[in-house]
Amino acid sequence: MIEISFKEAFSAQWIKSNIIDSTQDLVVLRDVIPWEKIIMQLSFFYSKDKGAVGKSLRIMIAIMLAMKHYTLSDRKVIQQIKENRYMQYFCNVPDGNLLNFIHPTSLTVIRKRLGEEGISIVEKYIFEMLRSAAVINGDNALIDSTVLNNNIIYPNDVQLIFKSFSKMRKFAEKYDIQIWWNDDELKKKWRSFNLTKKQNRAEYLCAFHDLFFPALKIFSQKVEVLNCSKNLALLELLNLLEEQTLEKLEGKVHIKNRIVSLDEPDARPIKKGKSHPKCEFGTTLQMTFNREGFLITVENFIGKPNDTKLFPETFELFKKRMRQRPKTVVSDLGFRSQANFKVAEKIDNVFLGRSEDVDETKREFCQKARSATEGFIAVAKNLRGFGRSLYRGLVGDRVWSLLCQASYNLKKFLQLWREEKISEKSLIKLGLA
Repeated sequence: MIEISFKEAFSAQWIKSNIIDSTQDLVVLRDVIPWEKIIMQLSFFYSKDKGAVGKSLRIMIAIMLAMKHYTLSDRKVIQQIKENRYMQYFCNVPDGNLLNFIHPTSLTVIRKRLGEEGISIVEKYIFEMLRSAAVINGDNALIDSTVLNNNIIYPNDVQLIFKSFSKMRKFAEKYDIQIWWNDDELKKKWRSFNLTKKQNRAEYLCAFHDLFFPALKIFSQKVEVLNCSKNLALLELLNLLEEQTLEKLEGKVHIKNRIVSLDEPDARPIKKGKSHPKCEFGTTLQMTFNREGFLITVENFIGKPNDTKLFPETFELFKKRMRQRPKTVVSDLGFRSQANFKVAEKIDNVFLGRSEDVDETKREFCQKARSATEGFIAVAKNLRGFGRSLYRGLVGDRVWSLLCQASYNLKKFLQLWREEKISEKSLIKLGLA
């Protein structure tokens, strides 16, 4: 069960005594975010009449937004709320139960419960609030893709096989099964491998594979007996690792659907045409912005799908979110194809990486918009939390992206508000005038 309504935790006297700066980020955002709409929608993720009453959705959603706003970990954000009056005010946490109001692990629990669908509701209502107030306009669509890095160590083939043994060891411990490989020999080879030079790695890969192949065969037999879906998924992953290791030993350089982590099986090596780093490891992140820098859409994909094929769906998603057709579309050469010109044929200006795509009068605008897109992505990855996903799996990456998108747009709004670039009409709609 969950409470649908919530009470304001603070009296007028408390606010007067503790909230001195009325223009502080969290004070402004507290008044802007449509809490009631978000909580009403998220309440459907809980039973109406069964179970104990869950943690306040008002508090939980505010904590996650505050965490993204200041790029804090689960533990750090809880600590900051206990120490910071502005955080307490934003999250609606009263003084009475401040010391033990929540445990950091509860944030993991609610993220799992809400999942991608629930977090998308939070992002959607924040976005709609800004769009309906005419803070976000859809006259220009700036489209590009980048990499959402996963939190993994730099991969190598031997390390992947060694990691597979730790996965099988956890399986053995869980079901109280005796380890079926020579663990001492494995550890000895691992220590020796870490002291060796790169030119000897092919020999070590062969040696580790000689240990891995028979161990995998026995693991497969044990998993089939237990018939657990989680174990079957791990077996499938290790079988793929075995196939790819054989390809590597045969001298193949480019291996399709290459695994780079057993903890993040959806992560892939992705080259984005940069001098540094040449290759990043994670999921493809498709992003669209408007010219002011608001983030309109975010999508995650495994591997590196062709940008030209992604363009039509991304373009349609932009129009759907903004509820209008843009006047100008700007992307780079990676999206260029005749089919995509036809997709956007009703648009006044379509710039797909070449100056001759648009009239001379719009050329400078499109070129600057293209450069701005790179800047928006750089800000998103380095300042707004998109740099490295700490959540596991593709669904985890999507949850991460949606929370980052909500935080990104709120920060962009605050920036324009402080620069007095938000119209009086919009401020009245948001209740700030």
